[in-house]
Amino acid sequence: MRVLYFLALCLFISSCVTNKKFVLLQKDDLYKEDLPIDSTVRVYQPINYDYKLQYEDLVSITFESLTPKDFDFLNQTQQIAIANINLAQGSALLIGQLIDQKGEIPFPFLGKIKIAGLTVFEAQEKLQNLATQYLDQPVVKVRLINFRFTVLGEVNKEGTIPIFNNRVNVLEALGLAGGMTDLAERSNVKLIRQMNGKTSVQYLNLLDENLINSPFYYVHQNDVFIVSSLKQRPYRKYFGQNLSLVISSLSLLLITISLIQN
Repeated sequence: MRVLYFLALCLFISSCVTNKKFVLLQKDDLYKEDLPIDSTVRVYQPINYDYKLQYEDLVSITFESLTPKDFDFLNQTQQIAIANINLAQGSALLIGQLIDQKGEIPFPFLGKIKIAGLTVFEAQEKLQNLATQYLDQPVVKVRLINFRFTVLGEVNKEGTIPIFNNRVNVLEALGLAGGMTDLAERSNVKLIRQMNGKTSVQYLNLLDENLINSPFYYVHQNDVFIVSSLKQRPYRKYFGQNLSLVISSLSLLLITISLIQN
């Protein structure tokens, strides 16, 4: 009887998850109690990141100016239609300009203009300078409308997540996926990234505060995050529950035998 309880205790201890495997962005002050209150402990300067447009990105481009509508050919042809927006489900049907494989978008009378390789603001400035040649006091607005990433594995809400903000860090991305489960391996998150026609694979340690200075701190278009599980997962999710049932059954059986013998 005691042997069974001893084995159960050993299994319980081995299946525990310590704070060192759970607390995000740790530093050497994880367990310190004399940390300064209401003051800055450290300051980081994350690597500058501005997303650059690439082919197959969907962008909305609008032109506004004082030019009469009958002569404002850019505004008439580049207005974006937006329909069936459902923010609760994170999905929307958006019709905009699709950047082709050469990184260009077509304009009537002007031909194709290359905007791939530029940030949203650089593309906006380029089109602003172009529109100034034809329109009276134009204002150009460029927005990326198909920015998305995918989160799989030990999170509370797997799936592909479309957002309207292209400056999101990895922690915010996992938060949008409902956060990681208690059994997530936070020190070994796989990131699959597609850039310039190539696919790269790297592993991120979310327990290390130095992640803030990493070039992978910010999410890129079409990133895929795969959160693996801790080694304790089989014990916590399957074996531990079944062992409890077995021990309870054996305990009841031993008590029954003991009562019969007496």
